[in-house]
Amino acid sequence: MRIARSESIATHALLVLASVVAVFPLASIVVSSLQGVTGSSSGLSFTAYSTAWTQGRFGSALLSSALVSVTVVVVTVVLAALAGYALATMRVPGGKVIVALLLVGLVLPYEVTVLPLYEMLTGWHLIDTYGALILPQIALSVPLGVLWMRSFFASVPVELLEAARIDGTSRLQSLRLVVLPIAGPAITTLSTVLFLFTWNEFLLALILVPDNPSVQTVPLALSFFSGAARSSDPAVTAAAAVLVALPVLLAYVFLQRRLISGLTEGAVK
Repeated sequence: MRIARSESIATHALLVLASVVAVFPLASIVVSSLQGVTGSSSGLSFTAYSTAWTQGRFGSALLSSALVSVTVVVVTVVLAALAGYALATMRVPGGKVIVALLLVGLVLPYEVTVLPLYEMLTGWHLIDTYGALILPQIALSVPLGVLWMRSFFASVPVELLEAARIDGTSRLQSLRLVVLPIAGPAITTLSTVLFLFTWNEFLLALILVPDNPSVQTVPLALSFFSGAARSSDPAVTAAAAVLVALPVLLAYVFLQRRLISGLTEGAVK
């Protein structure tokens, strides 16, 4: 009993320490943002937030990030569900080769694709447009999405699919009526991961949309804002960082249970 109690105390102490280490940077940024802009009265103040919102034009950047992230997630999930279902339940010619290529696309550092993407999109006249943000990120997200959904569909009992076929459903109907209703946790987890990756993407936005503020996403807008002379005030910069991180934090809070359940179900299966 003493050993078990000491292990419990040590475990909780480590968890508390890890929580403090994880939360401290965020807490320090929030505290800095509430100190008010330089020259204002002391005490807690939301002046830095209004200053950052007005000067940084983060309203447009937030809309751009939301449009890009939602589009990438929806298109990728649809393509991943169809391709993953086909690879998991059908005899696709060259299926093993396709899976191998998807693995290459998954492990290949995407930084090596930036220059070819820039040259290709320049030829298509898509630089500084939403297409330059959406199309490459869909292509980069598809390998993860297809392999993720393929793994889930492969774990679906064969008897369930055979029963659906006996009832006269086509493969597409089996996917829509039988498989997708039970794929909620896997789809939610994939959507959350893709949303976080897309929302936080910086390098592609920096290279592909550097001169059009109307389509720039929040990470790029924050980078330009924090490097500008008008944002030299630490409180204003901290407030801008909080504004950028807040949508992602809220999305995680609302989807936390579904995300964890999807991950644990995948681990068990």
